[in-house]
Amino acid sequence: MHPPLSRPALTRRALVRAASLTAASATLTMLAACSSANTEDDTMPTANPSPDGRTLLVFFSRAGEYYWNGGRRVLDTGNTHRLARIIGDRTAVDTFRFEAAEAYPNAYDPTVSRNSDEQERDARPAIAGELPDLSGYGTVLLGSPIWNVRPPMIMSTFLESVDLTGVRVLPFVTYAVSSAGDTAGVYRPLTRSASSVSAPFAVRGEDVDGAAAEVDRWLRRHRLVA
Repeated sequence: MHPPLSRPALTRRALVRAASLTAASATLTMLAACSSANTEDDTMPTANPSPDGRTLLVFFSRAGEYYWNGGRRVLDTGNTHRLARIIGDRTAVDTFRFEAAEAYPNAYDPTVSRNSDEQERDARPAIAGELPDLSGYGTVLLGSPIWNVRPPMIMSTFLESVDLTGVRVLPFVTYAVSSAGDTAGVYRPLTRSASSVSAPFAVRGEDVDGAAAEVDRWLRRHRLVA
């Protein structure tokens, strides 16, 4: 996890920026999915364009205290955020980071409790600010942590709030121990209008900083880099 921090949203290739920092989580084996030890200094260079038109990289991440290699660690930048940066460094994207209207706690245990409650209630946590218009995008790279074996409930809020008609969706996640968890099952009913939804690309939270080669292979597989 990470410490309380000043939280600038990632800058993007041409587009958006988001609102207030987020977090949520759910059992001791869940929440290490969203952090990294670098502060946010985010510019995203360009590489090769999407074969299906413009590409939007959109993600939810949280800084604060995290489960980390069997213990706890406070990190300034979420692993999902860090992974999004690595992706954005390698391919031409617009980037949008969205945040919860009610920010998640920085401490691990209260975040776990809140996430558990939201999962039990099938809640839809509100998102701060406006969401991007996806028309004109051929591909959406959709990033989140894995909290208690699934993406946090705010991801359902996002997917129910945007129009994915004709869009290719490429999920990516960071996790502690459960890999992609039930990401495919959670997203399936929420992405029916998409042209396609790939299997999630999953990176262990503690391994994000060394994931560049994996990211390159993933982007190449989906024709986002040469």
